[in-house]
Amino acid sequence: MEVFYQRHIDQEIQSLIERIHPPRVCIDNDSCRYCSIVKVDSANKHGVLLDMVQVLTGLELIISRSYISSDGGWIMDVFHVTDQAGKKLTDQKLVLHIQKALCTTRSKTPESQQNVSKENTVLEITALDRPGLLSEISAVLTHSGCHVTSAMAWTHNDRAACIIYIEDATKHGPINDPTRLAQVEEQLENVVVAHGGRGERKSVRMTTVGGGCTHPERRLHQLLYADRDYESCSACHGDSKGEHKKVCDGTHVSISKCEDKGYWVVNVRSSDRPKLLFDTVCVLTDMQYVVFHATTTSKSSIADQEYFIRHIGNNSTLDNESEREKLILCLISAIERRVSHGVRVDICTENRVGLLSNVTRVFRENGLSISRVEFGTDGEKAVGTFIVEDCSGEEVNPSIAELVRQECGGTVVIDNKSPHRVTETKNSIEANPWFSLGSMLWSQLERISSNFGPIHS
Repeated sequence: MEVFYQRHIDQEIQSLIERIHPPRVCIDNDSCRYCSIVKVDSANKHGVLLDMVQVLTGLELIISRSYISSDGGWIMDVFHVTDQAGKKLTDQKLVLHIQKALCTTRSKTPESQQNVSKENTVLEITALDRPGLLSEISAVLTHSGCHVTSAMAWTHNDRAACIIYIEDATKHGPINDPTRLAQVEEQLENVVVAHGGRGERKSVRMTTVGGGCTHPERRLHQLLYADRDYESCSACHGDSKGEHKKVCDGTHVSISKCEDKGYWVVNVRSSDRPKLLFDTVCVLTDMQYVVFHATTTSKSSIADQEYFIRHIGNNSTLDNESEREKLILCLISAIERRVSHGVRVDICTENRVGLLSNVTRVFRENGLSISRVEFGTDGEKAVGTFIVEDCSGEEVNPSIAELVRQECGGTVVIDNKSPHRVTETKNSIEANPWFSLGSMLWSQLERISSNFGPIHS
């Protein structure tokens, strides 16, 4: 039997160490000709890598390479980054903001997060995906006197997950009446089960929470993972020798054991795209795996990631073949969830009650299914990005842009390009994010992301 020593550090001692030796952040613009190098040296906590990646991707920076190394108690993160134009980070205001954000991320405590976060009413739903689902959900909210201030939704493997941030349409604040919350929740459950079969998996939870810090996109990963969307995935294991054909452009994951160090080595090869690193690290973190060393690189449109991991509780977990297969499928699912098929419709218009309901109703009435949504409001402005496809498999009629404009006013732009098309000349693990009017409001979505705290069962 193999035994690997893993030192235990008391929580209070760990906190003292962090106060004495706070995170150190260095942004180097001299060592590399093509990019800035962000170095972060900090105490190693579970989730530290995810926090770092979350900050950088939240600022829409492109990560071309990353190197992570840890001795168990301390971790060094090195990221090669550029802005969206592929340039170094020369704006001193941005540099200072990154440094402050990375240091604050590792030093804040759950208690301090709770104190700075106001009360928010949050709706989380997972259900069987079907055309018109979001339209019906938003219609119920409008008829119940709820104003949607932001929403995010993903679909994957016939499952749908959405997080909707709402407030009272008349009082412009959280909905604190438990009776009213229960009534709206019951109506939403009726909508969700209306077209599902007996015993169909679904979850509807509407609550007012007093804080929290879970990133909305990470929360969507958690919801779909809890909904077991990975069970419909299939892994490509190559031919009888495990070799993949050159024409195979699927996501490939392999897991092996490093016997002498007690690590499990996870290798991932997939198409490069925006936020790929974030999505991969999300699933490793939420499945309780600690990353001790990692390297991510890309060549042309292909990204390679390698992680040396251990399970936070029982490192022998992956000795079980079924557990290894589960981790493989979960990684594939996390990578696939953000890749949506269809056309992108961007809107920018006046913020008003029922706007999301009106826009999604136009899609439903014209036979379109929504696969992804980013919608948010900021004062008098509302911005949304919708990925839609025709339910019958036909091409989306370009006239949908005019129909949406007639319904909501403002500016409506339609783009038939794939939302995650990778430019082959771009050499990055985080390819240049596709532009949308929705990015204009991303800073607002980031600001309220702390409002989407976990909703406990």
